Amino acid sequence: MRSDQQLETLLAELRPSVLGALVRRHGQFDGCEDAAQEALVAAATQWPVEGIPENARGWLLTVAGRRLTDYWRSDAARRAREATVASMALPEASLAPAPDDEDVVSADDDTLILLFMCCHPVLTQSSQVALTLRAVGGLTTEEIARAFMVPQASMSRRISRAKQQIKNDGMDFRMPPEAERPGRTRAVLRVLYLIFNEGYTATVGPDLLRPDLTAEAIRLTRQAHRVLPDDAEVTGLLALMLLTEARRPARTLADGDLVPMAEQDRSRWNGALAEEGLALVVEALSRPGAGFYRLQAAIAAVHVETPEGGETDWPQILALYDLLEQIAPGAAVRLNRAVAMAMVKGPREGLRLLEPLERDRWMAGSHRLSAVRAHLLEMAGDTDGAREAYRAAARQAGTGPEQRFLSERAERVGPAGTEKAGGERGGTESGGRELAADERESRTEQHELASDKRESRTEQHDLAAGEGESVREEPLRHDRPHGPGDRAKRLRARR
Repeated sequence: MRSDQQLETLLAELRPSVLGALVRRHGQFDGCEDAAQEALVAAATQWPVEGIPENARGWLLTVAGRRLTDYWRSDAARRAREATVASMALPEASLAPAPDDEDVVSADDDTLILLFMCCHPVLTQSSQVALTLRAVGGLTTEEIARAFMVPQASMSRRISRAKQQIKNDGMDFRMPPEAERPGRTRAVLRVLYLIFNEGYTATVGPDLLRPDLTAEAIRLTRQAHRVLPDDAEVTGLLALMLLTEARRPARTLADGDLVPMAEQDRSRWNGALAEEGLALVVEALSRPGAGFYRLQAAIAAVHVETPEGGETDWPQILALYDLLEQIAPGAAVRLNRAVAMAMVKGPREGLRLLEPLERDRWMAGSHRLSAVRAHLLEMAGDTDGAREAYRAAARQAGTGPEQRFLSERAERVGPAGTEKAGGERGGTESGGRELAADERESRTEQHELASDKRESRTEQHDLAAGEGESVREEPLRHDRPHGPGDRAKRLRARR
């Protein structure tokens, strides 16, 4: 007999393929979702006592089908169905396969089609996120509302509108046409990325981390990787999530306060996740081209591979951001590139790159821009400017841990009216590279992954990588076991 946790994991994995099969056969998203949920509840009750059936998915489909039959037999449902049939005729191509035709569409295909439907371009991005968590992830409306700090009634209306829009648009439950699949896949990845980012660095609230969201994003991305194993961007996104999640146990103290990377106890990092993520980076970069998620995963790998107390390979990170800016230009990428530039060529160069971002309406008011400016001003020796920028960032931050972290940084800069000598920590215009690795990483770790969340949410850009403007190149050979940045550097040189 499996443990409760194993059973819960099995049911979570089966849920999207069961719901997908029901919608494919019967339509009626709402009714199928209710039937699938009832079947899952029945399984959670009966299987611990009776044992898990040999064909667990088939058992769930049978029970859910019976629930649908009971629903259709009710008077109200019959009247609604008769009115629908009288007003429209379904084309032959849209008829669902017979319930016993298990070989027509695989369980993995049903899961993928369900993801495509929940992330359909007619839906707003916020609706895509909510519907994916509800229909594919199986989270309750209350759980989703709590995760995103909105009233449950508001989240319920958002999900209901999304389902109604799917119904009104008459979306067929089938694979998108071949020509549309790359774009539709990118929409799915963007939604999974946003879910993970909200869990990794919350937008607002008392807590910095929401592990339930990061765990769900990783689980859903694993499913996407299983059904799309040859898609390098899917592989890259999963690698990025795993490498970032590997550091989570050491990222906050018991009271929830933020711990900079240099101060983290690396023995608390999840070594298994890190190793898996590094292997996936190698796999993703071995394929032609360079994409948005692959490059971010390569950057995360450089950080993870830096030995404790060692020197971060900032030139490699800068080379990766140079590539990233070419294929996915945007304020968030430019912000992170400015940090890398400061580490390689000195803080004044980084501050110069921040100037255009001051006029960017998507970055204006962002605590991340203020925090980066504060860090670079401190590197340059401008303690008064750094202190004010840290205080501004603390006021703008949305979570308690970030507010406290930035306020403490402001206090640690030094008393007003003092200015540290430029060379005190190697912080002159040309001295960025001499900064100790722990000093440099301590203030930049919080900006590396989640800083583009604000821009993504506002849909300011569709990611140039998502428009097919990837860097086309021959597969990059895995010349050594570490340092994916080296491969990106060679790719950059070829361009």
